[in-house]
Amino acid sequence: MAKNVIVGQSGGATSVINSTLAGVYQTAKRRGAGIVYGMRNGVQGLLERRVVNIDSQISSELDIELLKRTPSSFLGSCRYKLPEWQKDKALYEKLFAILDELEIGYFFYIGGNDSMDTINKLTEYGRRVGSEIRFIGVPKTIDNDLMVTDHTPGYGSAAKYIGVVMKELIRDASVYGTKYVTVVEIMGRNAGWLTAAAALARGEDCEGVDMICLPEIPFNVERFIEKVRAMQEKKASIVIAVSEGVKLEDGRYVCELSDDVHAVDAFGHKSLTGTARYLANRVAREMDTKTRCVELSTLQRCAGHMTSRTDVTEAFQVGGAAVKAAFEGHTGMMVALKRISNDPYQCTTELHPVEEVANLEKMIPMEWINEDHTDMTEEFLAYARPLIQAELPAFFVNGLPNHICLK
Repeated sequence: MAKNVIVGQSGGATSVINSTLAGVYQTAKRRGAGIVYGMRNGVQGLLERRVVNIDSQISSELDIELLKRTPSSFLGSCRYKLPEWQKDKALYEKLFAILDELEIGYFFYIGGNDSMDTINKLTEYGRRVGSEIRFIGVPKTIDNDLMVTDHTPGYGSAAKYIGVVMKELIRDASVYGTKYVTVVEIMGRNAGWLTAAAALARGEDCEGVDMICLPEIPFNVERFIEKVRAMQEKKASIVIAVSEGVKLEDGRYVCELSDDVHAVDAFGHKSLTGTARYLANRVAREMDTKTRCVELSTLQRCAGHMTSRTDVTEAFQVGGAAVKAAFEGHTGMMVALKRISNDPYQCTTELHPVEEVANLEKMIPMEWINEDHTDMTEEFLAYARPLIQAELPAFFVNGLPNHICLK
C-alpha cells in the first residue's frame, strides 16, 4: 500500500510558494502516493494535529492552475523554532507518533533558512530512531539568501515587483521639477538581494535609482546625507533604495536609531521597520528639500499580479524535483537550482545535504557592487534579469484576480 505524503509551508510567504505546493502535490499523485496531507501552519500546526487532506481541496487541473497563481501560503505558515531533540525528546516523540498515525512516508517542508533547520533536525532524529520517513527541504524565500542554490523561488517575482515599482516611483518623483528626495525601504535583513533589484529599473526609458544601500556595506548616516546633498546639486529629484537591514559600523541596525518598537520572533530575528522614515527625516532636517519615505513592506512578497513566469515555472519545478528525490530514496536533502547559462537562460535542479543550507546566509558578491557602493554592476544585472522574464496572468473575475483558498 502506497505511503502517504505530508507537506508544509513555513516562514514568510511569496507570490509563488503555492506553485511549489502544486508541484509537490501533482508529482506525488502522479507517482502513486496515497493521501497527500497538508500541515496547517507548518510544523506548529502539525504538532497540534491540524492537518488537511489536500485531495479534498484540489479536484481539477484548473485548481492546480489557480493554486500556481495564488500568492501567500495556501496552507498557512508559522515561525516556529523546533528545539534540539536532546532538549525536548518528548516533542519529537509526539511529532513522529503523529506522522506514524498518518502513515507518512515522505515529508516536504517549503521554506527558507529556518525551515531547512527544521528539516535538518527532523532528519537527524529520524535516523537516530530508525524512521523510514524521508525528509526533503524545498527552497523558498524572496530574500534569495539560501546557500548552494543559484537563486530561490520567490526572488524573481519580488525582484520584478521592485523593479516595476521603482520605475514608477522615479516617474512620479520628477513631475514637479522641484527638490525632492524619496527613500524607499525594501526588505532584506542581512543580505541585500531584494534592494539590489532596484537597479533593474534602469533602461532606455528610465535613468534608474540614484543610490542603492545594502546591508553588506557598513552604513554611515553622515556620509549618506553628504552623498544625497552632492547628488541634489546635479538634479532635483533623488530616489534612493535602502535595505531595511542596513547597519551602522558598530553593528546596530539604522532603524534602531528611530523610536519604533522592534519585536523579536521565535528565531531571535528583530522586527525591522522605520529605516526609510528615519533617513528621510534626517535629510529633511539637514537639507533644503522635501522628502518622503515609502515602505514596500509585505507587498514585495504577495504581489501575485506581478509574478515572473520564470519564477512560477521554477517554483513548480523544485516541488516536483523534491518528490522525485524522496521517492528515489533521498532524505535530509534540499533541492537547489543550478544555472547552466544566462543567455539563453537555462536552469536545472540538483540536491544538496540540508546541513549545507540550514542557518546560513548567502550575501551578494562584493564584485557585484560598484566601487562607491551606490549601485550594482552589470554582472548582477546579467544574473537578475533572466529571473524576472515573462508573466503568468492571473484569472480575473469581476476585474480582480481569482484565488483558491482552503475550503
